[in-house]
Amino acid sequence: MTSLVELRVLEGPNLYFPRAAVKLTLDVSTITEAGDEAVLRFARRIGLRTTRPGAAGSGFRQRFALRAVERLVRAIAAEAGTRRLAVRVRPTSDPDVVIVAFPWRNRGRARALGGAVAHALDALPTPDVEAAVSAAAAEVARAPRGDRPATITPTIPVVAVTGTNGKTTTSRMVAHIARTSGLVVGWSNTDGIYRDGVLVEAGDYSGPSGAGRALGLDGVQLAVTETARGGILLKGIGITRNDVSVVTNVTADHLGLQGIDTVDQLAEVKSVVPRITRKDGWSVLNGDDPRVLAMRAVISAQPWIFSRDPDSPAVREVLTDGGRATTVIDGWITVLAPGADPDPLVELVDVPMTLAGLSRFNIENALAAASAALAVGLPRDAVVAGLTSFRPDAEHNPGRMNFFSVPGADGPADDGDSISVVMDLAHNEAGLEALLEIMAGVRRPGARLLLGLGAVGDRTDELIDALGEIGAKGSDVVAIGHKEWYLRGRTMKEIDDLLRAGAARVGVTDIDTFGTEVECLAALVERARPGDVVGLMCHAERQEAYDWIAEHGGTPDSPETLSQKVRAASA
Repeated sequence: MTSLVELRVLEGPNLYFPRAAVKLTLDVSTITEAGDEAVLRFARRIGLRTTRPGAAGSGFRQRFALRAVERLVRAIAAEAGTRRLAVRVRPTSDPDVVIVAFPWRNRGRARALGGAVAHALDALPTPDVEAAVSAAAAEVARAPRGDRPATITPTIPVVAVTGTNGKTTTSRMVAHIARTSGLVVGWSNTDGIYRDGVLVEAGDYSGPSGAGRALGLDGVQLAVTETARGGILLKGIGITRNDVSVVTNVTADHLGLQGIDTVDQLAEVKSVVPRITRKDGWSVLNGDDPRVLAMRAVISAQPWIFSRDPDSPAVREVLTDGGRATTVIDGWITVLAPGADPDPLVELVDVPMTLAGLSRFNIENALAAASAALAVGLPRDAVVAGLTSFRPDAEHNPGRMNFFSVPGADGPADDGDSISVVMDLAHNEAGLEALLEIMAGVRRPGARLLLGLGAVGDRTDELIDALGEIGAKGSDVVAIGHKEWYLRGRTMKEIDDLLRAGAARVGVTDIDTFGTEVECLAALVERARPGDVVGLMCHAERQEAYDWIAEHGGTPDSPETLSQKVRAASA
């Protein structure tokens, strides 16, 4: 086969259908480059008798190819005995490659249909194309039916969280609130599968298998699932529906992979999660992100938005339509409902994750988590208790805005000579900007920001370059700490060159490079002066960095310590 680029079986709701589907990536150059006689003969065979396919290689021929592939799938399916079949066809950035998807109930027949479509396309340039379509249909009819989809229909409430930034923190906060209310909680995220706060299995479980594992844990009464872009595109979502969905935001990340080249396309992928929220459930959407707010048009559930601006048009529109909103009024996290007084839950200064109100992103995460917890029916008191007890530390939120005090050269970690260390994943532009914002918020007058910069290999050249520019512009000292286990096809030199090119655009060329994140951290702390703030983009060596900090007398910052640092920075 030359036409079949990839045949992928999606096990659950996906970008194309709210149920299991087959996704074919097809090279349609046999259509776009075929002579007029051959393409018209093919068109007649699949029922397009009056079509005008346009000249070979033209934009009109490319449009015809999309329509022809859809008709080919339907024709083969019909002749094999499936009279009604939904088919979706999408172009890609390559004019000769298209994606076609159709739902499936029997794995064997579905895979056979995908292969048969490619066989028929391969035969298009030959006089035997008409017979090839018939042979393809016969091939499908003979194929064994195979397994049915294994997508799980939940029997307990499910909160599903997606987005570019903040989904791990938000899902952890929701799980913590639910545990505070007394429920046994199973949740899955990029770190692993947890039952009631205990790690059951380590690994990235933000795909469909994570949801299934979380739901299957013994005695679980509520499931919280983190759903990433890759899982949706590569396997589909592992459950048929959720009770509450959360979309934190959509920003540029992982572009150029699996046919997703723009932020708008990425938003469409993320929208799969709220699209499968039950009609009587709630979709919690970021009202300050236009792409997320626009998902109101594709959901069946009730909208519950969160926004830092209580007077935003989004808040007014959703309340007018009978929805809910969570916002900030007079420094309080507050819930709004139509025809009711505002309900102030808790002051921001009492929510440790907001870092004394300093972290814009974590304010949004707290708003999202409070909304989801209330939407799934958790008691108001438990929501307040959960928000005030969830901390930005290695226990509650490992790898996300973790603050430490490390002794300076002349004093212990708890006096004015200490060095602040902030660790965060910061895996894209928005995440790095948030890290720098937090670092600046705890810097005392006259102190410096020292940044350990890094990137994983599966980001685009443009994004890695942008990280170099943002990091160099926002810090006083920058060094590169590589992530050997996350090169993903690149070399350290490639990543190094891209980060340096971005930094050079803002005049920064004095940059040291280290082979590991821990080596980078050690070098920056050694270079730091009392009161300085060291930030580390930490992905590969989180535990090793924690251990290094502890071995050198560092201690995690309590909420009280953080508040003191924020006050000292603004003095």
